[in-house]
Amino acid sequence: MSMETLLALLAWSTLINLGILLLWFGLFALAHDWVHKLHGCWFKLSREQFDAVHYAGMAAYKVLILIFNLVPYLVLRAIT
Repeated sequence: MSMETLLALLAWSTLINLGILLLWFGLFALAHDWVHKLHGCWFKLSREQFDAVHYAGMAAYKVLILIFNLVPYLVLRAIT
């Protein structure tokens, strides 16, 4: 795999994953009650627990995007 291909892959992966994160946040913020009701069918969580789980999940997902997509992209971009 060439360096240009790897950089393009990391760039697109970062953008796609950030889009997923924004979609998750948008659904959580704009359709909170619907998402809570939907998940309430499977998991018995209070509203506070539900919010904490989603915020922790979004934070972990964001950190993983940074570690595995954005940082390698920036490092490879800096050395080429």
